[in-house]
This record gives sequence, C-alpha cells and structure tokens, in this order.
Amino acid sequence: MSAHDHDIKTWVGRSIRRVEDPALITGRGRFTGDLAAQRWVSFVRSPVASGRIKAITLPPGAMVITAADLDGVKPIRPMLHKFNYIPISHPVLADGVVRFMGEPVAVVVADSEEDAEDIAEQVELEIEETPPLVDARAAIGEGAPAVHSEAPANVIVEGRVKTPGFDDVWTSAAQIVSVDIRSRRQNALPLEPRGAHAAFDSVSGRITLTCSTQMPHLMRTAIADLVGIPESDLRVIAPDVGGGFGQKMSLTPEYVALVWLARRLRMSVAWTEDRRENLIACFHSRDQYVTLQGAFASDGKLLALSADVLANIGAYSCFPTTCAVEPLMAMAEMPGPYDVRAYACHARGVVTNTCPMAPYRGVSRPVITLALERLMDKAAKTLALDLVDIRRRNLITTFPYTSATGLVFDDASYRETMEIAVEALDIPGFRQRQAEARKHNRYLGIGLATFSERTGYGTPAFAARGMEITPGWEVVDLSMDPSGRVEARIGASPHGQGLRTTLAQIVADQVGVDPSKVTVVHGDTDRTPYGFGTFASRSAVIAGGATLLAARKVRSKLLQIAGRLLEADPDEIELEDGAAKVKGTNRFLPVEQVARAAYHKAHLFTDLGPGLSETASYDPGGTFSNACHAVIVEVDVETGGVKIERYIVAEDAGRLINPMIAEGQIHGGVAQGIANALYEEIIYDETGNILTTTLADYLPPTSHEIPAIEIFHLETLTGDTLTQAKGLGEGGAIGAPAAIINAINDALSPFDITLNEAPATPQRIHTALQQSGKWS
Repeated sequence: MSAHDHDIKTWVGRSIRRVEDPALITGRGRFTGDLAAQRWVSFVRSPVASGRIKAITLPPGAMVITAADLDGVKPIRPMLHKFNYIPISHPVLADGVVRFMGEPVAVVVADSEEDAEDIAEQVELEIEETPPLVDARAAIGEGAPAVHSEAPANVIVEGRVKTPGFDDVWTSAAQIVSVDIRSRRQNALPLEPRGAHAAFDSVSGRITLTCSTQMPHLMRTAIADLVGIPESDLRVIAPDVGGGFGQKMSLTPEYVALVWLARRLRMSVAWTEDRRENLIACFHSRDQYVTLQGAFASDGKLLALSADVLANIGAYSCFPTTCAVEPLMAMAEMPGPYDVRAYACHARGVVTNTCPMAPYRGVSRPVITLALERLMDKAAKTLALDLVDIRRRNLITTFPYTSATGLVFDDASYRETMEIAVEALDIPGFRQRQAEARKHNRYLGIGLATFSERTGYGTPAFAARGMEITPGWEVVDLSMDPSGRVEARIGASPHGQGLRTTLAQIVADQVGVDPSKVTVVHGDTDRTPYGFGTFASRSAVIAGGATLLAARKVRSKLLQIAGRLLEADPDEIELEDGAAKVKGTNRFLPVEQVARAAYHKAHLFTDLGPGLSETASYDPGGTFSNACHAVIVEVDVETGGVKIERYIVAEDAGRLINPMIAEGQIHGGVAQGIANALYEEIIYDETGNILTTTLADYLPPTSHEIPAIEIFHLETLTGDTLTQAKGLGEGGAIGAPAAIINAINDALSPFDITLNEAPATPQRIHTALQQSGKWS
C-alpha cells in the first residue's frame, strides 16, 4: 500500500514495468559465463587456513602459473590514511605463505573448463601448517600469533570516539542496560557467482575484461595499475550481473590473474567460479562482536551509549573500501534514529586466518540495528515500560538533526513510520492472542526494529574516512539523436536494481518522451563516463541527480529550438507526449522534428551549438531514509524452529520514482534479512576449515520460508537530493534481523531466555530452552 499520489502526467511516481526484465525472464540475458574462450582456467586453492608453502608439484605437461611467474604484478594494497590503519599486501597468488582456506595458490590453464578442473586436482601442495586464528577475540588475545608481521597485534584499523562530558552523563543515569551481540559470518550468495573473461586483441594490443562486477571503472584502474599497463589498454565490461549485494564491488585477485594471462598468452581466457569456491573464497561479511551499553533515565530516556565493536575482517583488507568499512560504519552510525547526545565507542578491525570480508547489503547496519533494538527491548523490560513507548520517548523528531558523531540527518519520519507499523500490527489484540496461545503451549512473539539508513552519500562522507580512493560523485552523458531517441551513459553499474527504468522515467519527464524511447547505457568503460558503480544505496540518488541535471540541460535546448521553430517564447513551450507544444494553442512539433533540426539545421541555432548532447555531474552530501519493521513469529519449543506469521514494513525513502521497483527492493532485502536472522552462517572449525561448503550446509531460505510482506510508504521529500528521493536498496536487510530476534525473545519470555545472536538457529534456540531450567 502506498501513501503517494503523484500527478498522473509525470512518469516519476508511476509503477511502470522494468525494461530490464523481458530479456532476463525469457532467457536472453547476457552473462559473463556465456562467452566462449580459447583457454579456461581453474584456481588451485589452499586446503588449510595457515601455513608455509614448501613445494608445489605440477602434473607433467600442464600449464600452471604460480606466484613466482607473476613477475612485475603488484599485490593488492588498499589504503586508508586515518584510524591507525595498517596497510597489508594481498598477493594475487599466495607467495610463500597461505592465510586462509581457499586462498588461490596457482592457476591452471587448459583447453576446456573440465580439463582445467581435472588438472587442478592433480597439483600437489606441500604446506607446513601453522596455528590458525579463526575468531576475532582469539586474535587479540595474549600470545596470539600474528597473521601479518606488519600487524603484530592483529588489529589493523581502530577508531575511538567519546563526546565531551560523557562520563558525567553516564554516572547520572538511573539504570545501565547492557547487551552482548554476536553476528555470525555470512556470504552474500548471489545467484551468479564470480566469473571473468579476458580477451587479447592482437590488432590494438588491448584487453577486454568481461566480468561480474559492480564497479567496472575501478576494476579497470586497479587491474591496470597492478599489471602495469595504461588504463587505455584495458576495457572492462559488466554485462548482466546475476546479483552482487556488495560482494562484487571489491577487486578479486582472480580477475587480475586473468588479465595478466590474456596479455601473456595473447588470447582469450575465462574462469567461472563454482558454488564451493564462492562459499569458501569469495568475500564474507557480518562477523562481529558488539557490546552495547545504554544509560537510561528512570522515564526511559536514553542519555548515553557506550559501544565496543570487534569486527573480524579476515586475512586481507578489501579494495577499494578497505576493511575499515564495517568497524567504522558501526562506530559512526551506532546511535541510529535515537536522540542521544553522549556517546563513546571503540571499534576495531582484526585480521584472522579466514576469508577476507567485504561490504554486503547493509554492511554493519544489520548488526548495529540488532544491538540497538535489543537494547531498547531489554531496557523496556528493565524499566517496566512498553516496547513502543520507550521508542517514542527516544526517536528523533526534530530536523535537521546532528548526531553525536556529527552526521546530519535530513527530514525523516522515524516516529511516524513506527506508529504506522504498530497500528497495522494491533499490539493489544496480539497480546490477547499471545496469552491465549500460551495456554495451549504455543509461543507467539512480536518484534519491532526502527532504523535509519544513510544513503546517496558522495565524496564528503568517504573523504571523512581517509580513503586513498574517495568515491562519491557520478557523471552522466545524455544525448538525443536526430530521431528523437535518448541515450543516457552512466558511470553507475546496476546489477538488478531496475536503475535503467527509474533513470528513464526521470529523463522522460524532462524531455517529454515515453520512457521506452530512453536507453540507459552502463557497465562498459569504453562507452560510459568514469564512475564508481552501484553500491551503498546510492544510484537512484546520485546517478539520478546527475541524470536529472543533464536532462534539464537537454530540455532547455529543446525548448529554445522549439520556440524558434514555432515562433514562440521558450517559456511558452511545454514538452509532453512526444511533442513540443505552444501552451494554450494547437501548435506543436514532434520532439523528433525538433531533434532533427538541432543536427540538420544547426545553422539556425549557432548560438546554441549543434546537436543535443549534455554532461552533468552530481556529488551530494547524503540523505537518510528510514523504516520500521514489525513482525510476528511463532517458535516451536520442541524443535526450536521459527515461523514468521506476519511481516510489516513501514518505510520512508523520499520521493518514490517507481513504487513497484521500490517494493521489489524491499522484498529482496527483507528476504536476505530473514536469512541473516534465522538461516545463513559460514562455519569454521578450530583449524580454519570451512564446514559450510555447499548449499546443503549453508542454508538460504526458500520461498516457503519468506512470508507475504506488507509495505506502507511515507514520502518525506528531502531537500538534500535533487530528485527528492532517498536510497532504500539496503533497508530490508537492515531491519529484519533485529525485528525477528526481538520477536523470538518475546515469544520465549516465559522461559527467561535471552538470544542476542544471529542467526537464531533451531539448535541455538533449543539449547537455550534446555539451559533455561524452565522447559523440559
């Protein structure tokens, strides 16, 4: 259900179908794995988490590349200039030592994919194992071995914040409430794993890398630097991408190796990751410990927050964001949507002998929202307050609002979205039903999660982190050809979000054509302006803003040309329904005729210049969307199983350019949030061996486990973005874990059980029940 009702004459605000879908649903999508190659490669990966490579024995006659062969290829070395960051080098192939199970050690090249895999199995690795570190707390313990000599204490990024007068506020509180949160490790699990195809062109000497990535331009820059070639000699194409969710925004060593091989062999080479490789060796996420304490007044007002964040970032730092993205986001955004002025936090990123971490949909916010919302529920119980009332007393209501860490919140609706969700849920009615169900040994629970989502932020936000590479801005090249068709070339690189459709709607309103006449070109470094790709709920805001600016420029020129052709003032011209019309008259020209004149009668408009091509860039400070998730669950105390009975989302993402696409984003995010809350977990044993290497062990939810999702929209039109839209791509994943785990705790409250861990698996729930002493 939606609260918006835009002018039906505009395309922005309409739920039109995605232009991306027909090819995908009819099997005509074009993916990296569809490309044929002259040679195929397979990676030989370390079977152990930590050790020294003593020998690599190769099958006779096989072509196998090791680190010793990569002469001149630099290691990946992400850089940050703040927060006690220690740069560590990530070799393309393990050189002398291995630091996590699945680390690539060698590359096999063969005539077919099957041959490459067979030969890879015959490569023998002699590795002298050394004691591994798997857990972040163990890595900072006394006597822990160093994963990297550069970081003897294993902490490679560390941030601290403490507001003035914090101690005085803390000691004045009536009640201190504490929660210890554990968020277990996940994999983003895109439907399409990684894949790359590198082709050498013998005429130009250029290489074309087609790969499944969210950041084609940065891939080009990074790989060219590492291999030692000019960027002009490397073209990167991201065709259809079968899901990314952040996992595909970081540079992978495998892509570097393929470019080097294509150049070395002067032919095309390809690699497709299988699911086992994806689970063991492709970027993980969410592995954090958070201890959060709240100092409350007796009336439930949150006076101060104190947090300790320990993030396991794996064996290496990711490029370009660096491993700091999770601990520093947690530190900066921990207070969330609550008005708290006293704040202290200590956040650390710790290296271990596990797969490297990278951003995954929501990054740290699912974890910090879980911590904050568990704190609110626990404080409500401690202070004998209603779980809604304690939130009412603390949610931010006055805007703009500057947080304790200096973030500026624009207009939002934190309390309003919560009230919508609460009203839809009918808590009094639910409590009656809950009490009746308990008489029959059925345990129902209700959970809320309110949160803010920082979206669409440009270079100021990234510069504050001290990143060597400061992403943020986007450029759009927009042109209308002589036939009246529009082409928008964007640096953003969508991978399923529906961005081609939403940008076409923005353009259509400005130049007066149907969105079907607008083509959005992306994912090709030869065809698009330099940009930073698609991540961090940014594309509709930043690429949308640049698109709007470029479209306004084209519109202005169309109005001037049409005015002269129709002998009217440009202010009297309106562009709609594919025509330039003189207001209040029946005089008009088809837009195609106006466009043709811009090219073929340019002598009539010498002051305007020939053609219809414009460029615009956009670099905003950012905006905050928000939502409240409300859920009812039933817990089976015999099995520990959890069934979601009802799921409600009340969200505010500013102006909805395409409500249907917005709801699709929410549905997908909630599904991944449910996976985080109940199912998905990468499990290591004490030796650093991954036990969840197949989809029989790593359990994503199916459609059977995902309930119907009721969505309510508010539209607080922000003045901080050109389109008045806010990002929402990550929100579904942010709110779900907290809402569901709060609901589980509510359901099991008769047993005095506290679960502060994600995922809340049947085994963990059943164990907690057994240990409660109140269940048998």
